[in-house]
Amino acid sequence: MSDTTTKTLQYRVDGPEDAPVLVLGPSLGTTWHMWDRQIADLSGEWRVLRYDLPGHGGAPAHPAPSIGELADRLLATLDELGIHRFGYAGCSIAGAVGIDLALRHPQRIASLALVAASARFGSADELRRRGVVVRTNGLEPMARSAPETWFTGGFAAAQPAIVEWAVQMVRTTDPGCYIAACEALAAFDARADLGRIGVPTLVLVGSEDHVTGPAEARTLVAGIPDARLALVPGASHLAPVEQPAAVTDLLVGHFAGVAQDTHSAIPVPPAPAVSAPVTPIAEIAPAVPQARPGQAADRDGTHEPGTRIRREVLGDAHVDRVTGGADGFTADFQDLVTRYAWGEIWSREGLDRRTRSIVTLTALVAGGHREELAVHTRAALRNGLTPDEIREILLHTAVYCGLPAANAAFAVAGTVIREETEPGT
Repeated sequence: MSDTTTKTLQYRVDGPEDAPVLVLGPSLGTTWHMWDRQIADLSGEWRVLRYDLPGHGGAPAHPAPSIGELADRLLATLDELGIHRFGYAGCSIAGAVGIDLALRHPQRIASLALVAASARFGSADELRRRGVVVRTNGLEPMARSAPETWFTGGFAAAQPAIVEWAVQMVRTTDPGCYIAACEALAAFDARADLGRIGVPTLVLVGSEDHVTGPAEARTLVAGIPDARLALVPGASHLAPVEQPAAVTDLLVGHFAGVAQDTHSAIPVPPAPAVSAPVTPIAEIAPAVPQARPGQAADRDGTHEPGTRIRREVLGDAHVDRVTGGADGFTADFQDLVTRYAWGEIWSREGLDRRTRSIVTLTALVAGGHREELAVHTRAALRNGLTPDEIREILLHTAVYCGLPAANAAFAVAGTVIREETEPGT
């Protein structure tokens, strides 16, 4: 096990030291033990390295803000061990890590297996709302729902010990690291870049997976040039746990052909001077709308960052609704809001987003803007404010904005908080 720091990941190695290396990555909320049922067979031919996500399985709670950061920490861990080239299999969020590695560091991966993975994990709104639920209620709601998410009903009924193991894994995860992982998945979208993955890829999915199921798997296979699909009958999201023999056989068959390739003396390239992720060459920039008569062209560079921040704070659904409904009469106003409020004000570094949410809520209460107050209560939860903190803000406004204004604000905010923080609503 490694001496884990903020730059590396907790890991375990099984198998002969001189064997080719196979790296196995876990799903969100699990630990490296999700691969226990594969180790006996894989470690005979491979040096198997399993890693834990930050804050999972007792690993130090250093949240990773992006999938790219998780990939970088994994590479730093492998570099410390002198591992330059390896096969890689990742489940769910670890599949996203595998996609990132194949795109940014293709010389490191000999072959890739994506298990219960996707090029885009649902919607950003759904993932960020999951973070709000955890921030408000802790991980208990996620722990209680894990069995029905991860396993088929028949398996869960027949294997109560494994179900309890799954629940306990989630309960012992650090909430801050779980929330950060949700945010990282919310920002992950590799759909436009799949064609640049140049390594042999196995896309493995449970036939009953309702999280990242066969439809997402087929998207991966259609986009990755050298990919094949393996559908595992009778398995849900954690197919390696539910159908271990079938998954092991598929992995052995896929990685056997490239075992010797991991021994190739491929030097690790020097680290670039700039540590930020490189923009993919094949990425297609968003279309720039043609300026209408009377509308200024996008010369100040505020529209793109404004749109990004607006979506991160308010959510895709809200932004799509207000901008999609814009017509010739309101389009210029929406453009103004995006550029000025979001591209210039919310993007400034003088205040963090939590503080800006506090200021915004107070101003909206004072102005009596109930509809906007609902929108920004959701934004405040996304930006890290808890329901208790929002309550204190509204109590404070009762003194300075008046009791009637605060009374109306409590009604609006209370409804939003219940909708956003109660699991299953």
